[in-house]
Order: sequence, then C-alpha cells, then structure tokens
Amino acid sequence: MVSLRRKKATPLGKGGKGVPAKPKPPRGARAKQVRQAFALTRKSDPRLTLFVTAAFLAPFLLLLAIGFVIDHPWYTGFLGLMAGILAATVVFGRRVQKSAYAQVEGQLGAAAAVLQNMRGDWRVTPAVGFTREQDLVHRVVGRPGVVLVAEGSASRTKGLLGNEKKKLARFIGDTPVYEVTVGDGEGQVPLRGLERHFVKLPQNVKPKDVNILDRKLKAMATAMPIPKGPVPTRVPRGRGR
Repeated sequence: MVSLRRKKATPLGKGGKGVPAKPKPPRGARAKQVRQAFALTRKSDPRLTLFVTAAFLAPFLLLLAIGFVIDHPWYTGFLGLMAGILAATVVFGRRVQKSAYAQVEGQLGAAAAVLQNMRGDWRVTPAVGFTREQDLVHRVVGRPGVVLVAEGSASRTKGLLGNEKKKLARFIGDTPVYEVTVGDGEGQVPLRGLERHFVKLPQNVKPKDVNILDRKLKAMATAMPIPKGPVPTRVPRGRGR
C-alpha cells in the first residue's frame, strides 16, 4: 500500500543538496558559561558571593516577612523568590562586567574591544590611525554618523583625530563627525562609560544610509593593522549601565 502522506520538503543548498539543520547547543552549555564566569570573576572580586547572596536574600526575606504579617507567606514567599533571583542576576551581571573592564583597562586596544562588543548596529574599524607610542584612533559608523574614538595621550591623539577628520571630509559630506577621547581626564569618557556615551548620541543617519556610509568609508582603504601587542577581547556585551 502506497502512503499518501507528503514528505516534508528539505531546504536545498548548492547543487540541490539538503542543508543540514543548525546544530543545537549542548544541554547545560549556558549553565557551564555562568559557572565559568562566576569562577573567573570571583578571583578578581572576592566579595562577589557576598553581594550576590545579599541581593537574593534582601527582597526574598522582606516579602516573606510581609507574607507572615498579612497571613499569606506562601504567596509573598514565591514573589520574593522571583524577585531575589532577578536581583541576584542583575548584581552578578554588573559585577562580572565591572571585573572585565578592570582587567582590560590600560591595555592596548581596550577601547576597540569595548566598541566591538557594544549592542546595536555599530560598524567598528579599529586603528584607522596610530602613533609609534601606540596611541590609537578607531572609527565607528552608526546612526549618529561617524565617531572617532581615541585612546592614549590626549596631546598625541589630537593630531590623529584632526588628520582622520580631513580624510573623512572628502567622502561623507555633511554627515556629523564626533570625537571621543577615552580616559579619566576632563572632557574624556571613561572606558566603562563608553557604550553609555554612544547611546546618548543623537541619531542623525537613517538605518538604510548607515550601510551606504560604511561602504564609502571602507572604500577609503585607510584601515591600518593594530600595532603589535595584546588586544583584549574578553569584554561582555551589555549596556554599560
């Protein structure tokens, strides 16, 4: 007897061959990542366990106590459990991020590592300019326009920023160009506040025009390799808040 049930269509790739399904991540992979992040962060942040535990217990015990007062401990205890888990997760994430920034701060290319891990549609080109002393200027294209990010000596990167702006002027027309110098001095943006600074920039370019702008700048062929030296990449994605 011939079955009339239709076979499920198989997506075709090159040459008409079926495309294998995307493999699912192994079970427990997420939990393993969290354990690794916890272990690594605790080495540089010994009070991590204390802060996470306190963040969990504070809302849980408060809501549980309220439950006994109003004679609904099970209901408020469950709410306290959920609130405690949420609070502990937020505190854990912030401590991990703070520890990661502390590890890369002061290293060559630290700003580039942060820029490349920012959320959103940002086109980052590291080290479009640099000096022998390893001061760097990175170019970022996004909704605000073009942002030039300098890290290193402010006196030396000032010239790099000026040169890069002259190059851009011939290609981008009236597109806004912003300058950011990473550091803790006056008028500078701290490394851990870099993503927050980008979020606050005005949106001057339409999303469809970001691609056009990015292609124009890539045609300049001005991107240079980063000087020899370690470039940190272990910076977590986040909003930097």
